[in-house]
Amino acid sequence: MKVGIDMGTTSEGTSASLDIEELLATRLLVQGNSGSGKSHLLRRLLEQSAPWVQQCIIDPEGDFVTLADKFGHVVIEGERTDAELIGIATRIRQHRVSCVLSLEGLDVEQQMRSAGVFLNAMFDADREYWYPVLVVVDEAQMFAPSVGGDVSEEARKVSLGAMTNLMCRGRKRGLAGVIATQRLAKLAKNVAAEASNFLMGRTFLDIDMLRAADLLGMDRRTAEMFRDLKRGSFVALGPALSRRPLKVTIGSVETSARSTSPKLMPLPEAPQDVEDLIFTPDPEELTRPIMRRPSPQPRPATDILAELSRPRPEPLVPVETKPAPPEMSVEERDALLDSLFAEILTNPDAAFRPDAELFQDFLVRCRIRRVPGPALSLSAFRRKMAVARSGVDAETAQTETWASALRLADRVSEDLQAVFLMMAQAAVRGLPCPSDAMIARAYGTHSARRARRLLGYFEEHGLVVVHADFSGKRIVAFPDLGSETAPGDANGPDIGNGEQAAAE
Repeated sequence: MKVGIDMGTTSEGTSASLDIEELLATRLLVQGNSGSGKSHLLRRLLEQSAPWVQQCIIDPEGDFVTLADKFGHVVIEGERTDAELIGIATRIRQHRVSCVLSLEGLDVEQQMRSAGVFLNAMFDADREYWYPVLVVVDEAQMFAPSVGGDVSEEARKVSLGAMTNLMCRGRKRGLAGVIATQRLAKLAKNVAAEASNFLMGRTFLDIDMLRAADLLGMDRRTAEMFRDLKRGSFVALGPALSRRPLKVTIGSVETSARSTSPKLMPLPEAPQDVEDLIFTPDPEELTRPIMRRPSPQPRPATDILAELSRPRPEPLVPVETKPAPPEMSVEERDALLDSLFAEILTNPDAAFRPDAELFQDFLVRCRIRRVPGPALSLSAFRRKMAVARSGVDAETAQTETWASALRLADRVSEDLQAVFLMMAQAAVRGLPCPSDAMIARAYGTHSARRARRLLGYFEEHGLVVVHADFSGKRIVAFPDLGSETAPGDANGPDIGNGEQAAAE
């Protein structure tokens, strides 16, 4: 039976439908920073699918217990023994009752252990009870961490093993995992990789944006879009959602969480006797028992004597410290960085590699060459890489006209600055207009059509004026710089800037 539930509206104004039957077979991953609307999305999914499929929610904050009032979910408190949790999970599968495992009030290690025991019990149910169940895990990075934390190794293994079973082997047992996380980088990769449906919300860290773009099969240059998503808006992809990335705005919900986002409210007027109110103790305070931590037990004398009788360790031989690298002036450091950029660009494939990959290569080269000072940020690296790709020579780089060109480049996005500066340096130096192939390489693509669209984009924003001479060769003028390129063949070959200058 095919059932489609309404998750909200798409950017095209149509209803965003999610196929429940397909979701049961392909699983779902939801990602977004705190405040992006993940819990609202999960609540919408649970409310819309409640009449059609059994549900089990692993709820670390107790936000979803309100589903019990309207939809009849059984609330299970996590403060139970392992045997109790195993028995409850077994009966949940036998009687096909929707439930919420509330872990509120437990510390992280207890939450991981209780969730792991409960999920493993559902996974180990007898074959005759393998009915379809939608298993929703909020804050999944807590139960399937990518690296070990401050919890015991036993609790981490139980929790991570249960999450791996849910996402990797749960489908044949009727368990369909829906996991939500604030950060993909903190979620175990073998757990995230098993999902075939994705709803990616607002996120700001580069590593999470790049992983989200990779999972959606999107160009990494478009990963910046995840920063601009509004609360409650997600990019959807997957067989149960959409065959292509589609922006979805999640619809309203019928129930609400017990905890809400903080709202500003005016402070109360301070009473006249505010100091007496604060510093005068309440009579009941004097009768309340004071809870103190028990003092540590004294160590046995035998342990102290055994420790004193151990041989003293040999003194460590001082290690000769390496001489500090010689101090380097700012000009020398900049020259060294420029040489590293030139080395990277000597690779013919560098133009078509993602900026994040080039940035890692650049950082490795900096460590090898022992470049002093703080490392460049990714944004600063992209700017200097755009200047390096422009091919500007040292003499032109010192002119005021080039400084004006750099200020103009701030009016375009980071991924377009290399193209803009390459055109600008050709105009400042009076070189022939770069061909479509040269523009495409500066942008990191092989498409000449996209190169022509970039020139059209610059012209639409009043940055350049594109025209042709009497022979049909292209000329690009920069009104703000008072200069223009020499006529150049738009269909010419892809040659380097040095070769271009030599040919001229």
